[in-house]
Amino acid sequence: MLNFSFVNPTQIHFGEQQILEIKHSIPKGAKVLVVYGGGSIRKNGIYEQVVAALSDFTWGEFAGIEPNPSYQTCMRAVELIQTQNYDFILAVGGGSVIDGCKFIAAAALFDGEPWDILAEGAQINNALPIGVVLTLPATGSESNSFSVISNIDTQDKLPFSSELVQPQFAVLDPNVMQSLPKRQLTNGVVDAFVHIMEQYLTYPVDAKVQDRFAEGLLLTLIEEGPKVLKEEASYQTRANVMWSATMALNGLIGAGVPQDWSTHMIGHEITALYGLDHAQTLAIILPRMLAEQQQEKREKLLQYAERVFNLDTTEPDNAISDAISLTEQFFQQLNMLTRFSDHGLGEEVVPQVCAQLERHGMVALGEQQAVTLEKSKRILLASV
Repeated sequence: MLNFSFVNPTQIHFGEQQILEIKHSIPKGAKVLVVYGGGSIRKNGIYEQVVAALSDFTWGEFAGIEPNPSYQTCMRAVELIQTQNYDFILAVGGGSVIDGCKFIAAAALFDGEPWDILAEGAQINNALPIGVVLTLPATGSESNSFSVISNIDTQDKLPFSSELVQPQFAVLDPNVMQSLPKRQLTNGVVDAFVHIMEQYLTYPVDAKVQDRFAEGLLLTLIEEGPKVLKEEASYQTRANVMWSATMALNGLIGAGVPQDWSTHMIGHEITALYGLDHAQTLAIILPRMLAEQQQEKREKLLQYAERVFNLDTTEPDNAISDAISLTEQFFQQLNMLTRFSDHGLGEEVVPQVCAQLERHGMVALGEQQAVTLEKSKRILLASV
């Protein structure tokens, strides 16, 4: 196991009717800006619950954070905060809203050009506090310090991270999932699954606790993910999927182990260029990434085959091939498309995505920096 320091300061309020807990979690006297997306929270009852919980606070709202939150939209929220003197941000939404709020929280107090936070990795010295009401389990952004922001003018999609933008609390009520479209539920399960794989399927460092946690989460998503798409999905199914998505990226399973994230880096470029949902890009790239990197990942692929899919590993090459195939079949079982051609795209994506990777310096990806630009090209071609 590698050395690590781990702390997760986000307080989780999990379960039914927990939205009311925000009244006890936001500092008294705070002026709260409620930030959300396209307005679905006004149709499913979440908005009314938030309003009731904020009855003792002065608050306002900012709507319109889009999927793959844009720098341009976030900066409009920053302007509102600065002119109206809001001092607490309440993100009500899924990963895109939360990611947007993290950037807004940092940019609102940033001394300089906020785009430098993304493009130059400029240091963040202060940020507004954030709370979350999660409406879509997927990214784990509700209890980590990571964010990804898009620039619609330049077709960039760039990550940043700072402990200062880690949410102070997050409300997770599985009942909010009842009103979600199946596409969003599918995206959420796939996103969480690939988050786990990026931290688990690298190379062994004898981190038995992390491995077993990761395998348990993968097995839970394989078992419960298809169920959550059904109209009669139980509260317990929704609860297990929601908690799995949070645990997938709250730092626990990634502590003390090497991490990959090459699938994500390629996926970000695909989204920036072609507008595919984040999870859609992951489902396209991951099976081909595993196939391309099967020698580098051989030991963990065999462990994955045996422990997650219960495959016989006496013929290792067959077991690895079957495990990769079963991974793609799981995505397809969730009604997730797994090829560029399924989205009406062809080999034209390859040079464009590779050019973006090169422009952003993404020419040596993965846990051992082994995913070169040439390998990325082969992965993309194989994904058509």
